Amino acid sequence: MNRTPRTLNRALLGLAGLVLLALGTGLILLSTDPAAARWWWNTGPALMADGGRVLADTAMPGQSQSWLWPLLALAMAVSVVLLVLWISAQGRGRVDTLVEEYDDDGAPGRIAISGAVPEQALRAALLQDPDVTSVAVSTWSLGRGGNGLRVRITPRQGAAPHLIAADATNLVDALDSALGRSSTVLISLDAGRRYRLGREERVR
Repeated sequence: MNRTPRTLNRALLGLAGLVLLALGTGLILLSTDPAAARWWWNTGPALMADGGRVLADTAMPGQSQSWLWPLLALAMAVSVVLLVLWISAQGRGRVDTLVEEYDDDGAPGRIAISGAVPEQALRAALLQDPDVTSVAVSTWSLGRGGNGLRVRITPRQGAAPHLIAADATNLVDALDSALGRSSTVLISLDAGRRYRLGREERVR
């Protein structure tokens, strides 16, 4: 249901991890390997001198400042924009309406059911179970498949997860009967901080 770009996130995290690993390995070698330390002492001044020559060779006409600095500032601005777009792409897919249909039979009209109706109904019903500590219900877009619900339940320590999942399924069936249509629902059981339970998910 969640449209977070997981593949892109994993690729970016993997790339950042490789860069940090390379930097960490280089710093460890410089601090522990005498040969690497000597190489840095011999190469570092030359690299700094080469950098100064590059800045001097790329100076703007009539000025002493290199055009590389404006280019670097532009690259940083583009990076900020890309980061903002990447952040805005996280967690997409939440919607406010569970059912939205158009009826041309008889009197034309639009039928819409807010997602808050099933969210509050399921949350209130599930929280009546003493084996349930917390419930989170949200409405998500399924693309061409319409919209669906995601129900996240945190059981109490020692509770039977299959019984809680069965009760949640029965409540969803009752909700479908009340709404007059079947909705896609993802039911997940999550472990609390003090209770480590094998995570269980059920889609109906």
